[in-house]
Parts: sequence; C-alpha cells; structure tokens
Amino acid sequence: METNTHPLLSILNTQQRAAVTTPIGPVLVLAGPGSGKTRVLTHRIAWMLSEMDVAPWHVLAVTFTNKAAREMRQRLNVMLGDARTGSMALGTFHATCARILRREAENLGLSPSYLIFDSDDQLTVMKQIVADLGLDDKRYRPRALLNAVSSAKNELLSPTDYPVRTYYDEIVARAYARYQETLHQNDGLDFDDLLMKTARLFETDAEVLSRYRDRYRHVLVDEFQDTNVAQYAILKQLTHKHRSLYVVADEDQSIYSWRGADYRNIVRLRQDFPELQTHLLEENYRSTQIILDGAQAIIARNPDRTPKHLFTDKQGGHPIVLHEAYDEQEEADYVAREATRLLRAGYRHGDIAVMYRTNAQSRALEETFIRHNLPYRLIGATRFYSRKEIKDVLAFLRLAQNPDDDVSFMRVVNVPPRGIGSTTLGKVSAQAQNHQCSLYQGLLSLVESDGLRSRAERVLTAFATMLHQWVELREAYSVTRLIDRILADTGYESYTRDGSDQGESRWENVMALRAVVAETPGIALLDFLTEVALVADVDELADEVDAVTLLTLHSAKGLEYPVVFLTGLEEGLLPHSRSMDSPMEVAEERRLLYVGMTRAEQRLYLTYAFRRSWRGYRDSEPSSPSRFLEDLPDEALKQPEDQKRRAARPSGAAKPWGAESSRPETRARPEPQYRSGQRVKHAFYGEGMVIECEFEGRNEMVTVLFSNGVGVKKFLSGMAPMEPLADH
Repeated sequence: METNTHPLLSILNTQQRAAVTTPIGPVLVLAGPGSGKTRVLTHRIAWMLSEMDVAPWHVLAVTFTNKAAREMRQRLNVMLGDARTGSMALGTFHATCARILRREAENLGLSPSYLIFDSDDQLTVMKQIVADLGLDDKRYRPRALLNAVSSAKNELLSPTDYPVRTYYDEIVARAYARYQETLHQNDGLDFDDLLMKTARLFETDAEVLSRYRDRYRHVLVDEFQDTNVAQYAILKQLTHKHRSLYVVADEDQSIYSWRGADYRNIVRLRQDFPELQTHLLEENYRSTQIILDGAQAIIARNPDRTPKHLFTDKQGGHPIVLHEAYDEQEEADYVAREATRLLRAGYRHGDIAVMYRTNAQSRALEETFIRHNLPYRLIGATRFYSRKEIKDVLAFLRLAQNPDDDVSFMRVVNVPPRGIGSTTLGKVSAQAQNHQCSLYQGLLSLVESDGLRSRAERVLTAFATMLHQWVELREAYSVTRLIDRILADTGYESYTRDGSDQGESRWENVMALRAVVAETPGIALLDFLTEVALVADVDELADEVDAVTLLTLHSAKGLEYPVVFLTGLEEGLLPHSRSMDSPMEVAEERRLLYVGMTRAEQRLYLTYAFRRSWRGYRDSEPSSPSRFLEDLPDEALKQPEDQKRRAARPSGAAKPWGAESSRPETRARPEPQYRSGQRVKHAFYGEGMVIECEFEGRNEMVTVLFSNGVGVKKFLSGMAPMEPLADH
C-alpha cells in the first residue's frame, strides 16, 4: 500500500509523513509550534509497530507529564487496539526510572519498597540538617540548599563531586552529604535521585545496562528540548547499541532552564549521533500567517537555532495590536475594555487568555476584571490575595489594626519561623481562656507576670513587643511606611528570598502589594484592609465556568486560545531584570515571548506601560518597551497607530526602541492639548476635571480627577480616549 493512501498516514501532511516513515535510527524531529508534534510521535509508534515489525515490548516512549502519557496511550489503543500496545513502556522519565530502580533495588542497596520523598518531606529533612549543623536558617535557607542539591543531581554531581569555590559551596556540600545519608537511612529517594541513580546504575553495572538496552531497543522522547543532563545521559546509555532514538523537539520553545532543562542537549545529540536524521515540521495548524510572521521575526534573532519557516493555510488575519498604556492600571483597563468588545463581537470568555512574565503582574488584572464583572481563572498560580506571602503581610497589618485578631495572630506568630512550639503557644492559649481574652492580651498578661522564661518564650515576648510597637505606629505611619517597618522588623525579605526563582517571585508579590498602597498614599490602614477584603472575597470559579484565562508565560506552553493578550512587555520584565547580564538568559526570555505569541490563533495583542510600579515603588524614569518589540515587522502591525509609533523608533539596533523618546534634545516641545481646570470626558471613566498637565520630553501627561468614585487617573494625552468638553 502506498504511503499516501495508508490509513495511518492519510491525515498527515508531507513533512509529517516523512518524519513518521523515516528509517529506524537516530532521528530528530524539529517541530514548530502548532505543527502536530504529538500526532507525529503517536503515528511514529503506530507505524513502527504495524509496518516495521517492531515488538511493542521493545519500545520505550517517554513524555514529560502523566497526562501526555495517558493521552498518547489512548490514541494508540484507538489506532492499534489494546492487545497491540499493552506491553509497550510509556510514561514520564521519573516513572520509568522508578520502575527500573525497583527492579534493580538490590544492586543499589535499596529495598524494592523504597519511599519517594515529596517536596514537603525534602524540606523537613533539610530543615533538620540545618539545625543539626548549627547553621543560621536565615543565612542558609533550607529551601535554597535544596535547590542547590537538586541542581547538582541534575548535573550528575554527587556530594563528593560538588564544586567548592566559596564558603557557601562548602556548606552546600556538607548539607548535601548529610541529606543523602538521611534519605538512605530512611530507605528513601527524592525525585532527582530517580534520574541520578538510574544514570549511575547504567554507568557502573554493564550487565544491568545490557539487559535494558536489549529490552528497550527503540526509545522515543517528547519535548526533548526540556531534558536535563541526567535525562540525556540515560537516553544516550540506553540507545548506544541499537542507535534507535527518536526525539521530537523545538529549541525555540526551551523555556525551563531554571528547572534544569538544557536545550544544548540538541547539540550533544548531533555530536553523539553523527548519523542523525533531521526532519522539520513547519506547517502550523493554529495561528494566522500574520501572527506567525511576527513570532518568527522575534525568534529569528536568537543564535544557535535551526531556521524554520512556519507557514499556514490561514493566510492574512487580524494585524497584531501594539498598545502603550500609561501604567499597569491603565494597561489592565485596556485589556478589560478590549475583552468586553470582543465578547460583544461573539467571542466567549474562554476564548481569551491574558499572559504575563511574573505572577505579581496578575494583581492589577484581577482587580480590574472584578470591577468589570469579567469572570477569570488563574492557571498555574494562586489568586494574588490568596498567595501565602500576601496573606502573611495582610495578617501583620490586620494585627497592627486589631491585635485581638486571633486568626491573624495564629497565622504569623511563627512567621518567619521563630522556634515557637505548641507547648509555648499552649500557655498563651490557656492564659487567654482563663482570662476570657484574646491571644494577644493573654500573651501580654503572661509577659507582665513574668510567666515566659524559656528561649522560645523569650522570642514570643519579643513578638509581643514588636506587635505593640506596630499598634502604636499605625496612626503616625502611612500604610506604605508601616509595611516597610513590618518587613524590616520580621526579616520577611530574607525569609522569602531563598535564592530560588520561586523565592524571587514571592518577594515580587510582596512588593506588588506595597505598590497597591503606594497608588493611594493617603489611605488609612482600616480603609485599605477593607478594600482588600472586598477585592479578595471572590469565589473560585468551577472548571466548567466560561472565564478569561490569566496565566504566566511559563504556564502557557502547550496551550492555545483564539485571543491572546501579552502584557508587561518592558525592559526589566521581559526580558526580566535577572537575565540582563547573561546573553543565554536573554535568549531564553526571547523564547518565552515566542511561546506566548504562538499561543494565539486569531488575534494577538502586545501591551506595555509607559510607567510601572516596580518592586513596590513608582519609578522616576519611564519604562522602556521590550527590546524584542523592535524586531516586529511593520507589515504585521495594526494600522495606523502602531506603525506611527514604530516610525518614531530611535535609530540603533542596540537600544530598546522607545528608550529615548521621552527626552529628545533638539525638537521643540509641542503645544499642550489640555489645561488645568478643564472639563474632559473619558471613554471609559466618564467626566472629570484636569487638575495638572506636565511634559516629560515631548509627552504630555494629564492628571484628571473623575467623579463616581473613580478618583485620580494619569494619562498620556496623545493616547487616552478622552476629549475636552465645551466650557459653559
């Protein structure tokens, strides 16, 4: 039967068909976004089993999620039947390695019933190690030490191999050694051990490796660009003899280096398998050609990649919209208004996704969506006001307002950890019950009666003193200043910023909360807490509810939506400030934007703010649009406003475009469009009065006081949908 008419191939395009039917050997399929890579991988397995006389028990297919493994097996069962695929090994790297290690446990000195320690178990172990080593847990954060250990294992470094260049490295090496001893004593492994010990097993036991090479003669891997050093070592060891390795990858979508992923494994693959066959999948079934052209122009600037020409039969389409807002609040308002317009045009809420670089950016969007009565769902993150670090800071503030709040007291009495145990707290609780008072009053009573004498009790006394000071300062201090005092007194920054990207994200969330207060500098503490409670009091949406999706760019991979808004496209956010000193990290930030753009099927909006509250402070200098936007082709942008903005782009490819537009030196300042005291009407906020006009370079900024509870807003006069009203 010809391949063109074979039932397994009839739904495939020419490139997919070539990739599925290629001869057995080392094969790299470079698949662009939306090009059907999962279909190709599934059909390749089916083709091998049905047309290449490959026995299913000789096949190992590796995915990165359990969901992907389940879906692939279901598809294969439909195509070939359960009997044909039942003996095939299909699962994640970790599940596959766990099965191997259970079979070979005796070779490793493990019990076949070894335990797998989850993240909470790991943290408990490391906390105890920090205590046993007599270390300061504020300087040597247990979670930061765990991150260092995990990175070492992903690089196949044992405790004795760990490179020691600094005193901190020496502490990591000691903690790592003690950590492994503890796991061994408890007959346990962590997730990284599953990979590392399998790689070491294959490296040191030739007989075991030979058995698994003959068992898994054909290995297929999805999302190969997300593999780490340990995973690649396992693949190389397994396939060295039979040379049948089939991997699907897209180096342009490698965005997980912070989890150990190393897109350079594609380079290693080419070096270790010089006979490697490479197939490109370039036909896109998701996006319009305009969106693809914009995304390809962005990613083309990255080095060390295979050029691909993505094409689709969805020619033309809506131009990409590039929007500059004054600040993050106006940016959120624009997204909400545009989403509402699209809903009226026939789109569903679930057709729309709003993406951003950091979790902290969701705060302005969430509040605005609530105000607009737009249902939304957060993917891969907790609602802003439900995040632990936000609830902690709010609990401190509530105690400053009302120290008799027992719920808040119990939440933060040991945050950051102060070594206060249940026995000590039991004394406080008993005192409160005996005197029928709050926990705080019970604590003060014990302090006055000198009823707290142990070390933990002295710490609790210090907490009472600190809390009493906040109560006294709440009237004299602004809420912003009170937050700063609380963060300093508690050492919350060092507690939160544990050296991990997650720790940085948590601290950014705290600073985002501070920025909320900074937007209304004169607000009283009680009023602020009331407003937050009203915003936060929103029921979680059920999965079946039609809602706009809010998610980080890292969470967006593999998803698709008819309409996508990419927000916060500014220097310092995307690319993120943490990446600026590393060309490799900036390249990954560019890939992150590419992933976001290629999630869009029909409409794509790119937004950035002229000013943004960053880390809790209103920057004195304007923000610069992301350098990546400079590479967008003019013909892909919406006419005429966006191309006019592009025409004002400063010369010099090395500079982020727009970076100098606020301070030209030679051109005369234009005439102001508004004046103080003038009545105006805004398309969204209604009528108001101009209270101030000022220029920054050639940009006129207008401050307007609106009625109906809207308050004061600032706009760029040339961009705001606002017009002056006739004087009466």
